[in-house]
Amino acid sequence: MGSGSVDLLVLDTHVWIWLVNGGPERLLEGATDVIRRASVESALAVSAISVWEVAMLESKGRLQLQMECLEWVAESTRRAGLRVLPLSPEIAVASTRLPGDPHGDPSDRIIVATARHESAILVTRDRALLGYAAQGYLRAIEA
Repeated sequence: MGSGSVDLLVLDTHVWIWLVNGGPERLLEGATDVIRRASVESALAVSAISVWEVAMLESKGRLQLQMECLEWVAESTRRAGLRVLPLSPEIAVASTRLPGDPHGDPSDRIIVATARHESAILVTRDRALLGYAAQGYLRAIEA
């Protein structure tokens, strides 16, 4: 991006939940600052698979939402100033062909492929994904 702009950030699902569901204090201060700047610049996103993950967590009772799930998604994206990136055929195929030894979880592979496809920075606390980034396959910031 040009000077003065911030890179697109893709939030891992847990980071999105922490950001909007009463847990932003769980985020590292540096990550919070970067997320805030990206939000102001309209450079904040989540993968469509994160919507599915939130819905699955909520349906299994592992996540409590204060409203119906689809309404939570709409409200949380609006409040956080982020957009949902679609799961395109290119991202779906790329998730099966990631270099190195990526995370085995299909959702995490799609999130990684989304970030790589968008030339974005992934914001995560997931140790496996941070390790994958340390190998040079992904740009990431620890949340």
